[in-house]
Amino acid sequence: MTQKVAVLGTGKIGEALLSGMIRAGWAPADLLVTARRQERAEELRNRYGVTPVSNPEAAKIADTLILTVKPQDMGTLLDELAPHVPADRLVISGAAGIPTSYFEERLTAGTPVVRVMTNTPALVDEAMSVISAGSHATEAHLTHTEEIFGAVGKTLRVPESQQDACTALSGSGPAYFFYLVEAMTDAGILLGLPRDKAHDLIVQSAIGAATMLRDSGEHPVKLRENVTSPAGTTINAIRELENHGVRAALIAALEAARDRSRALASGNNS
Repeated sequence: MTQKVAVLGTGKIGEALLSGMIRAGWAPADLLVTARRQERAEELRNRYGVTPVSNPEAAKIADTLILTVKPQDMGTLLDELAPHVPADRLVISGAAGIPTSYFEERLTAGTPVVRVMTNTPALVDEAMSVISAGSHATEAHLTHTEEIFGAVGKTLRVPESQQDACTALSGSGPAYFFYLVEAMTDAGILLGLPRDKAHDLIVQSAIGAATMLRDSGEHPVKLRENVTSPAGTTINAIRELENHGVRAALIAALEAARDRSRALASGNNS
């Protein structure tokens, strides 16, 4: 890895990306970081051996800029970067809801931009990162982006028009599973189990079920049917989930998340 990569606004996801890249073979000397606080930048230097720089310095030095600041801070960052980003820099945005055109309009004409929606399992190298090309990004830019984000999980290319749907499904997705585990833990307590035992039972069941979904190649309906015996415990539970409209509620929730991502893209932050 000879290209220099800069992670701008290095929070938890940015740090996870850094550590994953180093494990995947990037040399710390080729990695630059920026952070709002100087002590945070020094912490990253001490922990990973990377080089803290300012945002303008990163734009001048790095071949690839990964922007990991919050969506509401992206305009300010681009104002700072724009005078220093030449058209041959690859700019990767990890901000939810912001289209590649937003960056292309504010940076030097012809700047390649790639939009990525990753998620918090990047912290344990199990991210799902969804990648879309801007109007000037080439196959080489997409491949390079896949190499970077592949260090912390799986990657998937989609047209940018599908990014809002992917944000609803996988960007926010871990929160839905955490919410479900929280509810199931409360149910376990109601049924008489200590919280720690209920938690262990549910988490291992979730890990096992996810592994079966990933590795078996079976449709989730088939896997569910394999657990559902006639007149048994599982079918009674499924009936109650259907009676309470859980399937419809999930669909409505994902539509709401998709709509909010669209609203952010249009500049509606309220």
